[in-house]
Amino acid sequence: PRPGDSYGVLPRPCRALVLLNPLSGTGRVLEDFQAVVQPMLAEADIATTVFITERPHHAHEKVRDEDLSQWDTVVVMAGDGLLYEVVNGLMERPDWEDAMKKPLCILPGGSGNALAASINHYAGNDNVAKKKLLTNCTFILCKGLHTQMDLVSLSTASGKRFFSFLGFGWGFISDVDIDSEKYRRLGNARFTLGTLQCLAKLRVYQGRLSYLPAVPEQGTPPAPRDSHAPITNGQAGHILPPVGTEVPGALPTDSLLVPLCQPVPAHWTVVPEEEFVSVYAIYQSHLGTNLLMAPAARLHDGCIHLFYLKAGISRVALLKIFLAMARGNHLDLNYPHLCYVPVQAFRLEPQAATGIMTVDGEALACEPVQG
Repeated sequence: PRPGDSYGVLPRPCRALVLLNPLSGTGRVLEDFQAVVQPMLAEADIATTVFITERPHHAHEKVRDEDLSQWDTVVVMAGDGLLYEVVNGLMERPDWEDAMKKPLCILPGGSGNALAASINHYAGNDNVAKKKLLTNCTFILCKGLHTQMDLVSLSTASGKRFFSFLGFGWGFISDVDIDSEKYRRLGNARFTLGTLQCLAKLRVYQGRLSYLPAVPEQGTPPAPRDSHAPITNGQAGHILPPVGTEVPGALPTDSLLVPLCQPVPAHWTVVPEEEFVSVYAIYQSHLGTNLLMAPAARLHDGCIHLFYLKAGISRVALLKIFLAMARGNHLDLNYPHLCYVPVQAFRLEPQAATGIMTVDGEALACEPVQG
């Protein structure tokens, strides 16, 4: 526990709804649940109701429509994509404010497992993968301690709105994520293979990137401080709208953003370059089990950690960055093409609908977006 953080504790005995995707990762999730997780939970007096998803959006519909009062916690055992479904399903409920207070737990069952790796990291554990990571995360659930986690509200030019717990990407990193889907049976190795393939056909993406710095940059007037930054509860939580705007059941307003059809506010920073290899806004420490992308990130620091790679970087430098990310010291390389800035909000306006955008590892159509 960190000073200043507030923690809750799950009751004993505890009732958990476990949402499990049998096809995620290497396809061994159900066996791993029965062999590793269930015996530990039984010993910790946590009773489980297991719900096995049968199709995309199955978990989304389940948590959107279900009476959740019979469970003390919702456990997701899959990749990050299933938790993304759960968060957005909860946010579609008329009682989303209460539903989002229910503690959520992630148990790694996918090939990426970025949030599980981040929470394992925050808990002070060694950087581990596979069974060891699953054991560590199950142990965290058994101890029953839960705390707040930031969510980011993303909206697109076509009027869609998503709630994201991990990151938004465009360009190289998103290409690796989506292109490597076909190798998901390889587990985490899929990303290594995908990285090498995308390096071979390195592309440049044109667009405009703007952001509201978390700390005012030198020479800029301090921004009007927004005292209603999203605060979330449970292991992924509850968002407070600005005071005076509450309509019962209405979703929180994006108080830092202006509509996408308007230019960004004057106190925002517009990146002078408009050619990128990749843009990635991450809110937690890990991008994958062995990719410590944002070492400064914390579960609820109220901060979006924005990384962008400017065009002109060599393939060798790009590979070195990814290799250094395993230990989280990629910024120590001091490559001028790699930029990092902590922000409160950002906007990305692609020049053409080229390249894949991803939110929490799920593909999106390429269009202007802000968060």
